[in-house]
Amino acid sequence: MLKKELSMKQELLELIRTHVYRYSEQPFTLASGRKSRHYFNCKEITLVPDRLELLCKFIVEQHLGESGILLPHAFGGLTMGADPICYGISLEFRKQNKNVYPLIVRKLSKDHGTKKLVEGSAHLVKQCVVIDDVITTGGSTIQAIRSLRDCGIEVVQGVCILDRQEGGKDAILAEGVEMFPIFKKSDFGNLEHE
Repeated sequence: MLKKELSMKQELLELIRTHVYRYSEQPFTLASGRKSRHYFNCKEITLVPDRLELLCKFIVEQHLGESGILLPHAFGGLTMGADPICYGISLEFRKQNKNVYPLIVRKLSKDHGTKKLVEGSAHLVKQCVVIDDVITTGGSTIQAIRSLRDCGIEVVQGVCILDRQEGGKDAILAEGVEMFPIFKKSDFGNLEHE
């Protein structure tokens, strides 16, 4: 349930502080392979229905416009961090009678069936916004961008929940895609464990 006294972005910030951020003396291994005592498990938002709804409503109603992102044909990203976000955004647009497709990029193509690397209605899509939950080095997002391009899809911009501010945004920009994070690690102040 949305709290009337908080904006959607403020509510998301509080959810991240409360449910997503973790500190450990024993460092976590990140998807990039880097080690960090600070971990942001965004699945605590993306896999909880009311939190996912809030996130996607915020992206559709505020973040895209504030970031200057034009409505693409699709939102897509590397499984599994992007999957629920892409579905949720698609459903939010459906409430406005707009078809915006979710695309799921596999880490590896299947060795059976169609052997697709990109799942969804890719044949209907010319432009896509790439999605990720958290970026550190940008490796997962870059993998998704390259796979989408290999399908003939132009990746116009990107959105992520959190930029850890460890070079990922610049690495993605070097691929020709500007990322628009909802939050940066610095938005959470000094994260040193007290």
